[in-house]
Amino acid sequence: MTATSLAGRRLRDELEQRRGEVEAALSLGFLPRDAVLLVARPVAATALVPALDQTRTVGLVTLPGAFVGVLLGGGSAVQAGAAQLLVLAGLLAAEAIAVWVTVEAVARGALPG
Repeated sequence: MTATSLAGRRLRDELEQRRGEVEAALSLGFLPRDAVLLVARPVAATALVPALDQTRTVGLVTLPGAFVGVLLGGGSAVQAGAAQLLVLAGLLAAEAIAVWVTVEAVARGALPG
């Protein structure tokens, strides 16, 4: 949810600030979606930074729930680590897809930018 709201807010702000760039791209013959994506791609990358930071520190600062759950359930440390990696990869994938959908929706005009 954080990545989606960051992408939406930052994209709206960037489109307001860089309106001239979008209009210049349109005047060069870019499709409206492509003109917006010129501004949107860096915003999408920035929106994923908190999720990447959180993923990087998992296990160093806190004991993740999936890891502890597997250990308490009788699994080995390797199994617990594998389960936690699966959960983290799934979370990152879901956030990346959510940001992509948000950016695409704004670029296609489905959401106001």
